[in-house]
Amino acid sequence: MRLIRPSVEWEDEHRSYVEEWGTSRMVPSSFDLSVNETYDAYLQALAIREAGNEKWLPSTNYFLVDDNDKIVAMVDIRHKLNDFLRNVGGHIGYSTRPSERKKGYATFILAGALKKCKELDINQVLVTCDEDNIGSAKVIINNGGMEDESFTDTDGTVKRRFWIEN
Repeated sequence: MRLIRPSVEWEDEHRSYVEEWGTSRMVPSSFDLSVNETYDAYLQALAIREAGNEKWLPSTNYFLVDDNDKIVAMVDIRHKLNDFLRNVGGHIGYSTRPSERKKGYATFILAGALKKCKELDINQVLVTCDEDNIGSAKVIINNGGMEDESFTDTDGTVKRRFWIEN
């Protein structure tokens, strides 16, 4: 298992992941391919997004790839927090490929992301999940998450917020 940065060599596998994900909103949104006509355009847009601009804070994205070169999970590490991320998104957003859930990959990718946060000198890491996402809450707690006050978004979604001392 290894964390790999998105690059053109991962296009087919990335597209396969997105296809398996289906029509629901891609999590993390930085891996959504629907807004770019080509994979090169996606990678260029991702580079701009990662560098930070008016809408996005600096971030780093990784695929979690297994020994068979299959993307089993994805993670977006935000280097700083704004009001939205402090309440809803947190420092780390991750997902696991639907066919690969309940195999420990979410715990593995969050642990790997926490190591990357340490390299970025992020010592207190905020990770959030929807109130009804019991599996994600367990993953966060298993990685040292201490629950803080929840936040109710404008659409009524309740976000559970966890801090991890890194």
